[in-house]
Amino acid sequence: MAEVSKESNEKAERSLNFIEQIVEEDIASGKNGGRVHTRFPPEPNGYLHIGHAKSICLNFGLADKYGGQTNLRFDDTNPVTEDTEYVESIKADVRWLGFDWENEFYASDYFDQLYAFAESLIQKGLAYVDDSTAEEIAAQKGTPTEPGTPSPYRSRSIDENLDLFRRMRAGEFPDGAKVLRAKIDLASPNMHFRDPIMYRIKHAHHHRTGDKWCIYPMYDFAHGQSDSIENITHSLCTLEFEVHRPLYQWYIEKLGIFPSHQYEFARLNLTYTVMSKRKLLKLVNEGHVSGWDDPRMPTISGLRRRGYTPSSVREFADRIGVARRENLIDVGLLEFCIREELNKSTSRVMAVVDDQPIKVVITNYPEGQTEIMKVENNPEDPSSGERDVPFGREIWIERDDFMENPPKKYFRLAPGQMVRLKGAYIIKCEEVVKNDAGEVVELRCTYIPESRSGSDTSGINVKGTIHWVSVAHAVEADVRLYDRLFIVENPAADERDFQELLNPNSLVTVKGLVEPSLKDAVAGERVQFMRKGYFCVDADSTADKLVFNRTVTLKDSWAKEAKKN
Repeated sequence: MAEVSKESNEKAERSLNFIEQIVEEDIASGKNGGRVHTRFPPEPNGYLHIGHAKSICLNFGLADKYGGQTNLRFDDTNPVTEDTEYVESIKADVRWLGFDWENEFYASDYFDQLYAFAESLIQKGLAYVDDSTAEEIAAQKGTPTEPGTPSPYRSRSIDENLDLFRRMRAGEFPDGAKVLRAKIDLASPNMHFRDPIMYRIKHAHHHRTGDKWCIYPMYDFAHGQSDSIENITHSLCTLEFEVHRPLYQWYIEKLGIFPSHQYEFARLNLTYTVMSKRKLLKLVNEGHVSGWDDPRMPTISGLRRRGYTPSSVREFADRIGVARRENLIDVGLLEFCIREELNKSTSRVMAVVDDQPIKVVITNYPEGQTEIMKVENNPEDPSSGERDVPFGREIWIERDDFMENPPKKYFRLAPGQMVRLKGAYIIKCEEVVKNDAGEVVELRCTYIPESRSGSDTSGINVKGTIHWVSVAHAVEADVRLYDRLFIVENPAADERDFQELLNPNSLVTVKGLVEPSLKDAVAGERVQFMRKGYFCVDADSTADKLVFNRTVTLKDSWAKEAKKN
C-alpha cells in the first residue's frame, strides 16, 4: 500500500470529486463517528475488467485517503454462475492493483441473518410467498405508465407466509414454484417498488455453503443488508443502481438496522471495448479470444498479460475521475498512461519483427569478427546504463527498412544510399541480391570503419538510422501484435451483433529476431523494441522460443484513422 499511499498524497492537492466532498462533509459533521468504511462487492461469476479497476481504485483509494477501511465482499448469491476460480482471480487482481482489504467477506456469510431478516418482514406483514410464474409476476407489475395489479397470493396471512417460506427453505418445492416478495407499492412510479422478489428457489450446489440452502436472496435484498451488517458508511455503486437506492433504503428502514447509504457514480465506458460480462463470456466461450486473460480483453488479467502496469491503470482511473453522468472515455487515454510510464522505465532493445527479414552482408567487414557495441538502455533515464550488443559481418534488418526504388526524402536503405545502423556504423548499399521470384533476399553493403557510434570521425552525416540484429547472435521469438478488439468506437451501442464488429487484425503473429540480451528474459518483463513499440514477455515463452506481446505502439496509430474518418 506504500506506493498507492504515495500516489494519494501527491494527488491530495487536486480538486475534490463529488464523492470526496460528501465524505468530507460527513467527517466534519461527525456522521458515523467520522468513520469511512467502504467495500468492493464483486459477483464471482467472471473476471474483473477495467471498469471494476475504476471502482477498486475509488473504494480503496477513498478509504486510504481518509484513514478508513475497505472490505472485499463477494456477492455470491447465485450458485449457478459462480465459481472459486473467479474468487481467486478477483483477489489476485485487487492485489495486483496495489490494494489490500481489511476484511474478506461473502454474502453467503450472512445467509442465516438474511433469512432471519426475511422472516422479520413477513411477521411485519411486509413480505409474502407468491406462487405466480415469472411471466405472471412480470404482468402484475404493470408498466411505467400503468400501476401494477395485486397477486392473488398477496393477501395470504402472516402465519401462512411463514409456513410456506420455511417449507421453501426445507426444500419441499421445486425451482420456480414459489418466490418471496416484498409487499410495498404496486402503484409506485419506481418499478423496483412494485413488490420485488426477495428470495427464489434454486436447488443448486453453492461453492461455499454446499447444499445447505435451496433458496437464495436476490441482489436487492442481500446487498443493502450486507452493507448494514458490515457497518459500511459509504456504499459506492455505478449509476444503473440509482433506481435501486430507494429499495435499498426501504429494507434498511423497515428492518431497523444500521443505515448504510448508497452513492452512485458513472461507470466506465471505453471506446473500442465491451464491458458486459455476458458478451465477454461469449467471446471466451466461442473462441474469439484465447481466454479471460487474452491481451485483447479489457479484463485486468488481460491488461496484465499485455504488459500494463498497476500504476498505469491507477493513473488512468485518476485521470478519468469520478463523475455523475455517463460518458465514453477514449481508450487512447489508457494507452497514453502506459506509454508514458514505459517510455521512462523500459530499455530500448533491437528486434527485427518481420516474417521475411533481409540479410545484410557487410562485404568489407572482417569475416568471423564479432565486435561489442555499447548501446544506451534508456535515454530517458541516464542511470539505466548501457549494455553489450554483438555486431558482425552479417545482420538482419526489416524489409520495410529497404526500398529498391525509393521516393524523394526516403532516408532508409536503398541502392547507393547510406544509413546508420543504430549504435554501430554507417553502411552503404552496393548490391541487391534477388531470388528466382524477383524478391530481394540479400543486400551487400560496405561500412565506414571511422563511423562507429560514440567515436565517429568520418565527417559523414546521414539522415536515416535503422535497427538491426546480428545474424550469428539473433534469438528467435514469436511477436504478437495486438490491436483493438473492435473496429467501431462504441460497439456496445451498435445495433449489429457485436461479433460482426470484431477487428480481424486484432492479433497478428509475426516472426521476430531479437538481440541476445533478451535470451533469458522472463514472463512479464517489459521492453521497448526500437521504432516499433512497447512489448512484454508472455507466459507462453519457453527455453526454445520467446513470445512477446505488444503492449502499445510508440504513437497512437488510431488517431490518424480517426482524422481520416
